[in-house]
Amino acid sequence: MSPKSTKTEETLKVSHAYLCDARFWQFLYELDCDLAAQARAGGCVHCAGVVHSARYPRKPWGVARELLGEAYWYRESLCCSAEGCRRRCTPASVRFLGRRMYLGVLVVLVTALSQGLASGGRRRVAERFGVSERTLRRWQRWWREVFAVTALWASARGWFVPPVAVDELPQGLLSRFGELHKRESMVAMMRFLRPVSIGSLRVR
Repeated sequence: MSPKSTKTEETLKVSHAYLCDARFWQFLYELDCDLAAQARAGGCVHCAGVVHSARYPRKPWGVARELLGEAYWYRESLCCSAEGCRRRCTPASVRFLGRRMYLGVLVVLVTALSQGLASGGRRRVAERFGVSERTLRRWQRWWREVFAVTALWASARGWFVPPVAVDELPQGLLSRFGELHKRESMVAMMRFLRPVSIGSLRVR
């Protein structure tokens, strides 16, 4: 096994500890509740009317249901109560990346850990999380071809020293928030990515 593969296996083992900790997923849910409360306090973005909860069902992939709890089977969302408006507003999320079936943490971690590995290594990483190679390739393209040209990345990439090249995404970006295997690094990464969870970047 190559040094790169060995390091990846070690990171997988340590990362697995927080991925299997229900408290980690509960913490992300609480962050989403805070984001929803902030959006609710601001009122309707279209008419400034009062908004109410109008969450909708989700069926997230990649993590055992008993670790997530029932809260993960819903996405926080709001609906304007004003007659003639009634428009929906979905707050940003640190749990979901748009309409993706897999939870955002998995999209980041699996893609990051597979970078720089030979095909066999990428396959082992994908299989560890129940992700198909086709899905992994789609995620890799998304980071290079979609995320890399977003307004978020255009405005934020200058913050990081040394700079993160497009072909280093997402591993290089995640490493700027700390060590790859640390839960604190992942939480900071998901906070950074929360604008991607809404708007036009809804890629499966």
